[in-house]
Amino acid sequence: MSLGLATAISVFIGGMFFGIPIAWLFFGAPILGLITDGMNYTFISGTFYHALNSATVMAIAFFVYAGSLISDAGLADRIVRFSYALVGRIRGGMELVGIVSSVFLGALTGSSVPCISALIPLLVPRLKKYGYEPKYTTALLCSSSFLGYLIPPSVPALIYCLLAQQSVTALFLSTVIPGLLLALGYAILNYFICPKYMNPALITEQIDEAPSTFGARMKELLTSTWVAIPALGCPAIILVGIYGGLCTPNEAGAIAVVYCFFIGVFVYRELTAKKFWSATFTSILSIGVITMLIGGGTVLARYLIRVGAAQQVANFMLGMFSSKILILLAMNVFFLILGMFLDGTPILILGVPLILPLMQQLEMNLVHLGAIIIVNVGLGVVTPPFAMSIFVGSRLSGCSYAELVPIMMKFLIFVGIPVLLLTTYIPALSCWLPTVVLGPQMVGPW
Repeated sequence: MSLGLATAISVFIGGMFFGIPIAWLFFGAPILGLITDGMNYTFISGTFYHALNSATVMAIAFFVYAGSLISDAGLADRIVRFSYALVGRIRGGMELVGIVSSVFLGALTGSSVPCISALIPLLVPRLKKYGYEPKYTTALLCSSSFLGYLIPPSVPALIYCLLAQQSVTALFLSTVIPGLLLALGYAILNYFICPKYMNPALITEQIDEAPSTFGARMKELLTSTWVAIPALGCPAIILVGIYGGLCTPNEAGAIAVVYCFFIGVFVYRELTAKKFWSATFTSILSIGVITMLIGGGTVLARYLIRVGAAQQVANFMLGMFSSKILILLAMNVFFLILGMFLDGTPILILGVPLILPLMQQLEMNLVHLGAIIIVNVGLGVVTPPFAMSIFVGSRLSGCSYAELVPIMMKFLIFVGIPVLLLTTYIPALSCWLPTVVLGPQMVGPW
């Protein structure tokens, strides 16, 4: 390891410890490393520009903006009502409503924080009246919030495609089955542990009795579905447009923005001028942060490639482990550890360029790799000590960090980790669906 590389790594880790914004560390660490080694650093400006001069970055911006509009346009209420009509009557069904709502809202927003921000204020006080402890409802919603990373359209999938130069359409499809497996696993675990977190002393309202006849139940389901159709139409239009070959992902993102604006203003009539400008302002801030991270992370990745760090990592892993199974397990541990301290976007930008040379030497299918990494990044969002979902959920619900973590760890250990291992070692879970839809030439051998 050269003195410059040691300097860059020390600056990066030390800066994180002292709370320096990570985007500036992406720039500062390689610059200091280059200066220390006396290398030319004029490539930095060109690298930053070319990293952002991409249609995929445009797609990310559009989907972020659509997610912000959705959060303020009244779609959450309709999604919750629809979810309640589907699953609200079974054991633990009121909590299962939160999981199903997370799946649908995740498909609309493509991210975790908007999902939490919409559902926690809506569900936690309401379920408390029915006897469900707020800490359990909050922990369940925080644990399932990252399903938006796996149900297309997905912002992390777009970032991975930008870094690994893979098909956006294939990556969107590769995470669908792992995402549904996670939702199913959460639902099963909720069925068994939910009664433990019921507190009769909290009950102030009784759950409405279920309709007594099949006709009444169908009428309730059809009514809630009819109300939710405009909200559910957004992901439907996006996916039909992309997979039908009618538009590119960035064009689909633009259509999603216009569609969400129209639904919020003219159908649900809840997207006021004040909410619109709030959503726009929030989107501009989010897009600014993401572009700085992408540009700065690409600069750091290019520096690591120039000094041979990525190849050194590959050689080290190949020398330490002789089995592909152990190398993939070590990669998962690496990403899970990163997830304990970093948010999703920095993990992708920092980790993907480091492990790509190793995976290419192992002849790993990069669509399969993308699914593994995105599941890892999603689990990182809910992994202490640094877990954005816990911080946001705690603030919105009033529950303490210490109350949420033990419950969330149950969902992580009994559902999250097993699904991650299944995704890692059974390529069909991530490659079968894109192969069927797009053909083997788009996905490659797996």
